[in-house]
Amino acid sequence: MSTPQAGSAGTIDVGGDLTVNRLGYGAMRITGDGIWGEPKSRDEAKAVLRRAVELGVNFIDTADSYGPDVSETLIAEALYPYADDLVIATKGGLVRPGPGNWQPNGRPEHLREALEGSLRRLRLDQIPLYQFHRPDPKVPLEDSIGALVELQAEGKIRHIGVSNFTEDQLRTAQRLTPIVSLQNRYNVDDRKSESLVDLCEQEQLVFLPWAPIQNLDSNTAVQQAATKYGATPHQIVLAWLLARSPNILPIPGTGSTGHLDENVAAADLTLTPAEVAAISGH
Repeated sequence: MSTPQAGSAGTIDVGGDLTVNRLGYGAMRITGDGIWGEPKSRDEAKAVLRRAVELGVNFIDTADSYGPDVSETLIAEALYPYADDLVIATKGGLVRPGPGNWQPNGRPEHLREALEGSLRRLRLDQIPLYQFHRPDPKVPLEDSIGALVELQAEGKIRHIGVSNFTEDQLRTAQRLTPIVSLQNRYNVDDRKSESLVDLCEQEQLVFLPWAPIQNLDSNTAVQQAATKYGATPHQIVLAWLLARSPNILPIPGTGSTGHLDENVAAADLTLTPAEVAAISGH
C-alpha cells in the first residue's frame, strides 16, 4: 500500500507568498488531558510531528495556550532545524488557568509577551502566520490587532490571521491591516461560519476549520460515502472540506501516528459534486 501524502490535496498560498500542501496538522492534541500539561509520552508526540513532515505536511497550526507552551516546545524539539518549506502558524490571546479552561486576554502587553514566548519556544526569529486566538470583550479589537501590527512592523510576524471572528470583527481588523487567514469552528455538523468560508474564497483568505471532525454518526451521506470508497467517516469529512472550497486548509489534529496516516490519506479521496451536496445536506 502506498504511503499517503499531503501533497495529493494540492497546494494553497498563505498570504500570497507561502505555498503549502492543502492538508495541514493541528498540534493541539500532543498535550495532556484537557489540553493541559505534558502528553502521556513526549517521544510519541514528537514521533507524530516527524511523521507529519514525512507525509508531506508542511503547515502546522499551534498556539501558546496548548499546554500551555507544551505544543510549541515539542514542535521545536522534534523538527528544529526546520525544513525550508515548513510553515508554523501559532496563536496568542488565550490564557489557561487550568485544564479545559480558556480565558481571552487581548491586552497589547499580553500579546507582545505571548508572541515573544512563542518565538523563543519555536526557535524562530519571525512567526510565518500569527493568529489572534479570540476577541477579548474587555479590550477594544483595534487595540489587540494594533499590537500585532506593531509586532509585524518590528519583523517578528510575517502574516497576521484571526480566529473565532465574526464578519464584523474581520472587517474591523481588515481596516487596520491585511488579514490573510481566518480560523473558525467549521465541520459537517456546525456550519455557522458557512458565509465566512465563501467570503474567504472571494477575498483569497485561507480558511482554517477547527474541530473539523464532529458528530459523524448521524450523517447518512457520510456513512454511504465511507462504504463506497472503503474509507473511514473521518476521511470522508476531510475530503468534504477539501471539496467544499479551494480556500479551506484542513488541519486535523491527533496524538497518534496511525490516526495521522489515516487523516493524510484523505488527501487522495475525491468526492463527486453530488456526494459533496448530499453531505452538505443540500
